[in-house]
Amino acid sequence: MEEFESGAAFAARRDAEDPLAHLADRFYDPDDELYVDGNSLGLLSADAEDALDSAVDEWRDLAIRGWTEADPEWFHYGERLGDRLAPLVGAADEEVVVANSTTVNIHTLIGTFYDRADGTEIVVNDLDFPTDHYAIRAQLRQRGRDPDEALTVVESRDGRTIEEADVVDAIGADTAIVFMPSVLYRSGQLLDVERITEAAHEADALAGFDLAHSVGVVPHDLSAAGVDFAVWCTYKYLNAGPGSIAGLYVAERHFGETPALAGWWGHEKETQFEMNPTYTPAADAGAYQIGTVPVLSAAPLAGSLDVFADAADATDAGAVEAVREKSLGLTDYLVALVDERLPECEVGTPRDPERRGGHVAIEHPEGYRITEALKARGVVADFRPPNVVRVCPSPLYVGYEDVWEVVEAFRAVLDGDEYESFDKRGGGVT
Repeated sequence: MEEFESGAAFAARRDAEDPLAHLADRFYDPDDELYVDGNSLGLLSADAEDALDSAVDEWRDLAIRGWTEADPEWFHYGERLGDRLAPLVGAADEEVVVANSTTVNIHTLIGTFYDRADGTEIVVNDLDFPTDHYAIRAQLRQRGRDPDEALTVVESRDGRTIEEADVVDAIGADTAIVFMPSVLYRSGQLLDVERITEAAHEADALAGFDLAHSVGVVPHDLSAAGVDFAVWCTYKYLNAGPGSIAGLYVAERHFGETPALAGWWGHEKETQFEMNPTYTPAADAGAYQIGTVPVLSAAPLAGSLDVFADAADATDAGAVEAVREKSLGLTDYLVALVDERLPECEVGTPRDPERRGGHVAIEHPEGYRITEALKARGVVADFRPPNVVRVCPSPLYVGYEDVWEVVEAFRAVLDGDEYESFDKRGGGVT
């Protein structure tokens, strides 16, 4: 990163030069906290709030007519929002839909593609977010397979990261699916989606990804990379709210499959209300919708995507490319400050920008109690066992001066042994 004589002066200069800095004014920051937990839950924007209010207004004013007269009409809401998300993941409009939750989408996509694959084994890794394994194991059991035999688990060499070479080596003639995260939720390592996909296809296996910790902060080109399917949530970097509707991608070459979890909202729209007893799946990714689109948990995403559109307008790059450039600048700065100001800590996130997502794992034996002490000082980060304080400078509303102040607060907590007054325990959400 750029050399700096004074951290604070460097931060102020970078903020003044930042073309995205004005977007922070559109987000609500509770109690003027230093909020660096956007990789768990993004902040509410005025745009998302307005979109939700509009949906409520339409419900009040239109009632059932909202399915055909709202703007956009609710009947195709999942598809319309999918169209807007598609550029963020490098996909065609019809390959993306918003639907269900991330875990439900793992269930239906793993189940669908495992049934059609030639192999019998699924390759995962031991640093995955647990819900991925819960869902995959459940799908294997439903098919009479012993998960302990059918799962090939790639082990980490250091407890922080996964070597792509080890993933490639784990793929063999019996592999049906390789299912990996794009970014490891604890350390923030960014995996090479294209390399893993290529290795899977060379073995006649399918490649699927959980993009929960990368969508909205890391550019993807799923179609060009040949990815078969992907899932993600929208409440982290996409800032669509707690429990907001999830998204999924299915490559066009796989259209026409009957989903393992079929529901009436994935029926072809033209004949959906004929109420036929035989299920006819939609001809695109819309087939993987299950139940009726939850309009009130989908609406904030529409507003959030307006912020991304304005991020693109403010720069010469695409929305995610602009966000990624700032994200790398912020995390570079954070890593440099940890090295300089927090020698008691270790950075558990890869230092190579090409291998790093949007957050930084700061490791300390008292990570949990430090996280609690930071919150008491108005700095909201989060903890992941056994020793990681995750700090996420989410680029739409966090600036360089914020990063400087977070590290200064961290330094003060360590200097004053403030964490010692907090209980030793752990936990949290994704």
